[in-house]
Amino acid sequence: MNTQTANPLPAAPDTPRPDAVLALARGLVEHPWARFAMRRLGRLAVSVWVLVTAAFLMIHLIPGDPVRAALGMTAPRQVVDLRRAQLGLDDPLPAQYVRFLRDLFRADLGTSMISGLPVTQVIGDRLPATVTLAVFSFLLAVLVSVPVGLAMAVLTRGGRRHRTELAFTASSIVMAAVPEFLLAVGLVWAFGVQLGWFPVAGRGGPSSYVLPVVSLAAGPAAVLARIVRVETLSVLHTDYIRTARAKRLPPRTIYVRHALPNAVTATLTVGGLLLGGLVAGTVLVENVFAWPGLGSTIVQSILAKDYPVVQGVVLVYGTGVLLVNLVVDVALALLDPRSAIRES
Repeated sequence: MNTQTANPLPAAPDTPRPDAVLALARGLVEHPWARFAMRRLGRLAVSVWVLVTAAFLMIHLIPGDPVRAALGMTAPRQVVDLRRAQLGLDDPLPAQYVRFLRDLFRADLGTSMISGLPVTQVIGDRLPATVTLAVFSFLLAVLVSVPVGLAMAVLTRGGRRHRTELAFTASSIVMAAVPEFLLAVGLVWAFGVQLGWFPVAGRGGPSSYVLPVVSLAAGPAAVLARIVRVETLSVLHTDYIRTARAKRLPPRTIYVRHALPNAVTATLTVGGLLLGGLVAGTVLVENVFAWPGLGSTIVQSILAKDYPVVQGVVLVYGTGVLLVNLVVDVALALLDPRSAIRES
């Protein structure tokens, strides 16, 4: 009797073993880059929470009734009570905090007490002017400081040209010490009022950017130039630079292709911090030049006691500074992976 052999069943696909999955997860967690990312994201989350909490408590720490201060002392009591009810200021503080977080996740920053417009709309209308001013100022500071610092390092290496070094150091210290708003006032008087070369207020054509950008970029450019010079001088004494000179490479190749990239790490660190300072420095400079950005908006809102707008602008400024610092940390880790490994 013929018997038919049953076809074997197809083999079940291999399923990952639990111990293999745990080993893979453990390897990912223990990887230096993963630990670096978790540390940085954890710090960012804590910093954002502190910023949000401080912005929420701002309106509650103000002495007196913020609604009464915004509407004026002559406002009827019924109007004040109605506005407090609309803002939810009569609810318990924990309930207000939960509602504030919920609205924040929905990108709802409230409504302006003065104009009645959504705070997100007010910020959206003014944010591009501030970002443009800060970015142009940072680019100008970098484009000026890097070649100046590199040139001064080459000219003064080995104790040469001592007077040139003293003049550079003194001038850079003075430029870095002058406040942005004071320099802005001087530039307005000299090049706007006396010479009439540039407009002194408003945001118009390209010429309207010159004085605000120079006011913001002068101090950071002086600081960065000194750092580039110091870092370049230390790099010029390394063995690989001596080897490049022994190979009789052109000076331009030695300084630009070999020395400068290795002197960029510290410059990038300080440059990122200065970019955060530039964003904050726009507050005063914008008011000097009547620049329609967030800086002038927050000053006007403080004077008008428009606290929802103040809260929103503070959140935008703080978040911008935190994100800039995060980008700088990541850029430094990519340029120098050893720093991320050492930290992790």
